[in-house]
Amino acid sequence: MRLMITLVTCLLLWSLMILVLFFNIFNHQVHNAATTGSENSAKPRDKLLGGLLTEEFDESSCLSRYQSSLYRKPSPFKPSRYLVSKLRNYEKLHKRCGPGTEAYKKATENLVHDDVASKSVGECRYIVWIAVYGLGNRILTLASVFLYALLTERIMLVDQRKDIIDLFCEPFPGTSWLLPLDFPLTDQLDSFNKESPRCYGTMLKNLAINSTTIESIIPASYLCFYLIHDYEDHDKMFFCERDQSLIRQVPWLVFNSNLYFIPSLWLIPSFQTELSKLFPQKETVFHHLTRYLIHPTNQVWGMITRSYNAYLSRADERLGIQVRVFSNPAGYFPHVMSQILACAQREKLLPEVFASEPQVPNTSRSPKLKAVLVTSLYPEYSEELRTMYWEGPSSTGDIIQVYQPSQEMYQQTDNKLHDQKALAEIYLLSLTDHIVTSDSSTFGYVAQGLGGLKPWILYKPKNHTAPDPPCVRAVSMEPCFLRAPLYGCQAKNVKITPFVRYCEDRITGLKLVDSVYQP
Repeated sequence: MRLMITLVTCLLLWSLMILVLFFNIFNHQVHNAATTGSENSAKPRDKLLGGLLTEEFDESSCLSRYQSSLYRKPSPFKPSRYLVSKLRNYEKLHKRCGPGTEAYKKATENLVHDDVASKSVGECRYIVWIAVYGLGNRILTLASVFLYALLTERIMLVDQRKDIIDLFCEPFPGTSWLLPLDFPLTDQLDSFNKESPRCYGTMLKNLAINSTTIESIIPASYLCFYLIHDYEDHDKMFFCERDQSLIRQVPWLVFNSNLYFIPSLWLIPSFQTELSKLFPQKETVFHHLTRYLIHPTNQVWGMITRSYNAYLSRADERLGIQVRVFSNPAGYFPHVMSQILACAQREKLLPEVFASEPQVPNTSRSPKLKAVLVTSLYPEYSEELRTMYWEGPSSTGDIIQVYQPSQEMYQQTDNKLHDQKALAEIYLLSLTDHIVTSDSSTFGYVAQGLGGLKPWILYKPKNHTAPDPPCVRAVSMEPCFLRAPLYGCQAKNVKITPFVRYCEDRITGLKLVDSVYQP
């Protein structure tokens, strides 16, 4: 009898264990199915970004190229078919003419000769981009020079003497955009300033060339263009139609610029038709160009994804606040902090804080988690925000989490790690849902354009006082051409062109818009 009871007990135990095992297997399968479903929903709807990108690259060589859409919402702005076709044709041209090709070898051999023979380079003509000023300026000018290369069917090669290799992946398949270090003019690149005898503005000023005569010929195998913020009237002649007809003769162009000069390309009559076909939505120019060109290296991408997963991924809403103080000395200023709060709270980007705990908690809805990403050289702005929302409850009951990736204290351009952190923070800002930026900041311009965001721009304070109103919503996600040529050959076009308007944050600047602007 005891033996029977023992056997029955064992059978019951075995049955129970089998049931538990099947239950765990079932749960595991359900969990895997849910996880797979969630992963599938997180996969990019279109990793090629509407055709902007090509499939020719090895994904592991540059993780950010095809993974970026895993971390941001699909862009509502689709590239035109004409732009996609133009990019594929450019890539083929770059393969035929880029470094290492016979065409490039021949073009560099002729570079040092200023004669008619030196201009016989067939389809291969070039633009050299020089790396100057900070990271924001460099990305803005990369986009500007590349668009000019598309319009004029030239090959863009970039100065690699700084840290560009540590920041960006190659954007063109099967070739390189890096200017070889043995380029014949490498030692002269840093001397191409507005006084250089080979810069176009200087040549006009010294009457070495005459752009007023249609039959004019430029006796040069290369020219430089000085488009820095302190450029002069002769340098600005680059944006005139007649001058463009002369510039087309020259095989090699070298650009020394820190400005986003794309708005003024739209004011050159011979470019307008092509630009309208490339970008039917005018304010998407920088958005599409940066998503095509700017792919952080794997090291920088690791910084971006680790930060995003740790601090931003679980939030219901993400707010980016970019703080740049243009004063000497710079640092933390209470009036700037007051301005940031006034803007964010007035525009309902952040809730106010109760002075004391509410007697009856708000249980009508579940609290949201709002992640606030602050980018600044100084830690005090994020620390004050964090302390404020920790010490007092928000008026909405939402939980506010404040995060600042780095506090470098001062700008260290061309320091590899500093620039990598800057690129990571620009990219993280572009992954937010809303963004507040500082006036005239190229750092903020890049983030808003990359993310397809219309920012709230903080007005520049005067006399250490927070302005009222503290900020303005931008009418366009396009960057501002901070020092546009408002007079001369483009003056009339600025007044009559409906898709170019003055910038909200710089009276001397122009930007592209889609809506008709009535001054």
